[in-house]
Amino acid sequence: MIHRLVNKVRTLLTRAPKSRRTPRRIAAQDHGIDRGLVTRGAIKTCETLQAAGFKAYVVGGAVRDLLLGIAPKDFDIATNATPEQIKSHFRRAMIIGRRFRLVHVIHGSETIEVSTFRAPYTGAEGERKTDEHGRVLADNVFGEQHEDAARRDFTINALFYDPTTQEVLDYHDGVRDIRRKRLRIIGDPASRYREDPVRMLRAVRFAAKLGFEIDASTREPIARLAELIENVPAARLFDEMLKLLLSGHAVACISRLRAEGLHHGVLPLLDVILEQPKGERFVMLALARTDERVRAGKKVAPGFLFATLLWHEVLGKWNARVAAGEHKMPALEAAIDQIQETQTEKLAIQRRFSSDMREIWTLQPRFERRTGQAPFRLLEHIRLRAGYDFLLIRCAAEEAPAELGEWWTRFLHGSEEQRAALMLEAGKTRTEPTSSRRRRKPRRTGAPAAAPAAE
Repeated sequence: MIHRLVNKVRTLLTRAPKSRRTPRRIAAQDHGIDRGLVTRGAIKTCETLQAAGFKAYVVGGAVRDLLLGIAPKDFDIATNATPEQIKSHFRRAMIIGRRFRLVHVIHGSETIEVSTFRAPYTGAEGERKTDEHGRVLADNVFGEQHEDAARRDFTINALFYDPTTQEVLDYHDGVRDIRRKRLRIIGDPASRYREDPVRMLRAVRFAAKLGFEIDASTREPIARLAELIENVPAARLFDEMLKLLLSGHAVACISRLRAEGLHHGVLPLLDVILEQPKGERFVMLALARTDERVRAGKKVAPGFLFATLLWHEVLGKWNARVAAGEHKMPALEAAIDQIQETQTEKLAIQRRFSSDMREIWTLQPRFERRTGQAPFRLLEHIRLRAGYDFLLIRCAAEEAPAELGEWWTRFLHGSEEQRAALMLEAGKTRTEPTSSRRRRKPRRTGAPAAAPAAE
C-alpha cells in the first residue's frame, strides 16, 4: 500500500507538463500579480496592439517574476501581429534579428521586445534550418498562441499575462510548477536540448537563481549531452555565461554547473574558474561580492568581472617573468599581453572589455606607491574605483596586505589634512630593505669614491 502511494506521488511529480490548445485562464484574484509592477511601456504596447485588433500579452520571464512578486528587469510582448504590422503601429520601432525576427518598440528610455507567435518545426523544406546535431539555425515560422507556448523552453517561461484583463494564460501548468518550485522543460528534454544546447545552461541558471529543483526527466540528459554546447557560437555562449555570472547567484550557479558535469572542456570560462587551485579562493570571493552587488541593485562591469577571473593567470606569468629578471611593470604588461592573446579568443571575451581589464591589472602595483605625488596622480585615474575594489578583494583573499587596503580606504575618503598624515605615516613605515634599492654609481672624479660602511 505504502509502495503504491510512493509510486503515485513520484509519478505526479515527474510527469510531463500538460500541453493544451486552450489555456487555463487564471483570474487576478487567483494569481495575485501586482499590476503596479508592470511598466507603462509594456502596458501601452499591449493596449496599442489590442486596439488594432491583435492579441498581445506580456510573456516569458516577466510573467514568471511577477508571479513570484519580483519586479521584472525588462518586458517581452508576444502577439499574433507580424513584425511589419507591429512596426506600423508605433512611432519608434525597428525590426531586428535574422535567426529570430522581432521588433524593438521604444517608449522613452524603455525598450520593449515584441515577437510574433511562433509555430514548432514541421519538417517542411526551408521552414526551419538545423545543423547536423539538431540545433536550430533559423526560426521564423509564425503560428498560433498555443504553438508559441509549446516552443518555449520551460513551463515557468510559457505563461502569458494580459495587463488589460489581468488574466494569466497557462498552457503547460507553469503556475503549478512555480508554486511547487520545480523546473520542467516542455516536450522531450533530449530533443529540446539538441534544438538549443544553451537550454542546459539556462536550466542551471534558473534553478540556482530561483531556488527551484530541476525535474528528474529535465535533468537526466544534461550530463550526456553536455558536449553539444561546443557547437554553440562562441559569442552566444559568452552572452549566456555573462548572464549566469551577473545573475546575482553566480556562486550557486557555478556549483550547479559543476554538479551537472558542464565543465572540463565544455565551458572554457568555467574551467578558468574551477581549475586554478591557488586562485579559487580569490575567484569565489570575487563572485560572492559580485552577487552582493547585483542583489543590492548595483551595477557590475563585465570588464571587472573578467579581470577577477583571469587575474591568477596573469599573476602566474608576471611572477615568472620577474623571477627571470624582468623589471616589474614591463613584466606585467608582457604577462597581460600573453594572457589576453590566448584567452580573449578562447573565451570570446569582447575586445571592448580588454582595455578595462588591463587598466585594473596595471593599477595594482601602483597602489603600493604611497609617497610623493603618486597617490594624488592615482586619484585622477578613470579606473581608480574599479582598481580599488579589485585591491580589496585581493586583501580579503590574503593576497595583498590588509593594511594596504585599509590605507587606501582612509586616503580615498579622507580630508586634505588626513591624506597628508597618511602619506607621512606611509613614508615613515616603509619597510623596503636598503639592499633591494638601486644604488647610484659613484661619479668618476679625480678621487676614488669612498667605500661603503661595513654593515
